[in-house]
Amino acid sequence: MADPACPQKAPYAVDLAPGDYWWCACGLSKKQPFCDGSHKGGEFTPVKFTVTQAEKKWLCGCKKTRTPPFCDGTHKSL
Repeated sequence: MADPACPQKAPYAVDLAPGDYWWCACGLSKKQPFCDGSHKGGEFTPVKFTVTQAEKKWLCGCKKTRTPPFCDGTHKSL
């Protein structure tokens, strides 16, 4: 399996409204940290997650997290 691209070695802090979101797992999206379809034809697929109330989330920017789509601090060891 290939490694995803690493758009940044830090999380994305995003304020989200309730709803469904698709986190970019390939690292190629121009709308980081969210999917824009750039993965098509590749081996990565976006990760769907749901927010039930408005809140700030820290989404992985290095694409190496063990808890997708959320940052787990893995970027600190890259």
